[in-house]
Amino acid sequence: MTPSKLLKRLRIDDPDGFRLAAFDPADTGGHDKDDAQAMLADDLKRLGELQQRLYTDGRWALLVVLQGMDAAGKDGVIEHVMTGLNPQGCNVHAFKAPSEEDLAHDFLWRAAVRVPERRRIGIFNRSHYEETLVVRVHPELLERQKIPPQLVGKNIWKERFQDIRKFERHLARNGVVVLKFFLHVSREEQRQRLLERLEEPAKRWKFSKNDIAERKLWDEYMKAYEDTLRGTSREPAPWYMVPADRKWFARLVVARAMIETLDSLDLHFPKVEGAALKELEQVRAALEAEGGAPADATKQTSKPKGR
Repeated sequence: MTPSKLLKRLRIDDPDGFRLAAFDPADTGGHDKDDAQAMLADDLKRLGELQQRLYTDGRWALLVVLQGMDAAGKDGVIEHVMTGLNPQGCNVHAFKAPSEEDLAHDFLWRAAVRVPERRRIGIFNRSHYEETLVVRVHPELLERQKIPPQLVGKNIWKERFQDIRKFERHLARNGVVVLKFFLHVSREEQRQRLLERLEEPAKRWKFSKNDIAERKLWDEYMKAYEDTLRGTSREPAPWYMVPADRKWFARLVVARAMIETLDSLDLHFPKVEGAALKELEQVRAALEAEGGAPADATKQTSKPKGR
């Protein structure tokens, strides 16, 4: 399956008919690891070129949202896919538990202040969607948000879906393209990756007892994810359902989606013409007039004798 056809299949264009169980976390779209890694290497070069065009064009920004269960591979996607980007034009923000300042604002505030400015690529490792996932699975977190009780009704999650759709539509209307990826890992693959964190010293820092507590709530999380994806996969910001049991495949999907999205923006380098072009020609003439002979002569006369 070609990458373009694969992306179309993984994009949730029919949210009402979406079912999480219909997607296999181990799916690789017919690709093997060696081919996928070769494709990814080419894609990273292309991604770097498109980032440069995005920066010089100056009209757009790209926001990449990564969601998934613990050990789904979000950090790996950032490390391997974003390695082709110039860090000066890229921001990564990991959303942890909200601070007191965050809780004093509306639930979208802390995401809004991290939206990338024009020319840049922003990456959210987790995001504003935690407010319809973690907070939904742990209702006690909703109480900490100090929302007036009369505003917390049985439809609060649907209301938040509406708020998020409007927020993302607002971003799109202002030149911020939102790409959303759910890294869909199986429960068994998560178990294996958590064991790796315990067995490898370099990965032990990632392990937390909380990972095991959250794992016991797997079914509740899957229900929350399915409902969230169904409620928020709309144009201009549909979700991509990324099979994540094979890390190399998930990285390829994210990279290719970013490339196709940036390609679609028709990005251009600024044209230098008119008075600005004449000024550059004058600079060129001045540099060429300096020549190389005097510099060479200086090097010869300044060379210490006897060496």
